[in-house]
Amino acid sequence: MAASSPWLSVVLATRNEGHALAGLLAQLASAPGLVREVLVVDGGSQDGTPELARLAGARLLRSAPGRGRQLALGAREAHGPWLLLLHADVRLPPDWATRLTQARRRPAEAWYFDLGIDGRGLALRLVELGVSLRSRWRQLPYGDQGLLLPLQHYWASGGLRPLPLMEDLDLVQRLRRRGRLRSLGGAVRVDGRRWRSRGVWRTTIDNARLRRAWRRGADAEALARCYYGPGAGRPKARTRRRSDAPGAPDPSPGTGRRPPPGDRQTG
Repeated sequence: MAASSPWLSVVLATRNEGHALAGLLAQLASAPGLVREVLVVDGGSQDGTPELARLAGARLLRSAPGRGRQLALGAREAHGPWLLLLHADVRLPPDWATRLTQARRRPAEAWYFDLGIDGRGLALRLVELGVSLRSRWRQLPYGDQGLLLPLQHYWASGGLRPLPLMEDLDLVQRLRRRGRLRSLGGAVRVDGRRWRSRGVWRTTIDNARLRRAWRRGADAEALARCYYGPGAGRPKARTRRRSDAPGAPDPSPGTGRRPPPGDRQTG
């Protein structure tokens, strides 16, 4: 592929993200020499998100809700040699295109952004520092930081599984077994409303409990109910089937292989 040809497929999972999506799509449209396509995979929005995506020139795909399922569908439809997986409510750093272009020339299994949380206060800055240390030392960036990788690395790792929660941790655990994940240097900005509404330390502790439950074998559906559902209790741990273990082959759609054309959902 010629150096000047757009090489990046961006996949966004959305569900009622119209308030945040316009700004991100505008950022992506500012680098036509880099971005080959933007795939917006919508999980049933009712706020005009699909119409906004179409107006911005993105390719709209429709899916049942669930970030893992949505991102997996978008990755299966991607045509660029590199893939950028993003949450729809982030803001990229001003020099994001330069950082991605530079990363493309350096060897790594995958790349991620640092995390910046909108809001003031020492507590949020400490959370950002903790995320940075975890990502570098433990090689565990999460989905809200974005993930950049060659499409062939994505498929070689087995791809995203259609999990309702922990799909990012599941993929990153497999990627880090294959090679090093590196920081892109700049920070994406995420909305701090969840941190503000629930409290910084409570949110941090709850998230840590969910991750620990996942590592101990808790069911992803139960974890999702705890995270998203009001009044949900703590998940009960279970023993994972062999096919549930991170890195194991999964024959279901969205994992490690492209489906036949008839399986693809487009809007």
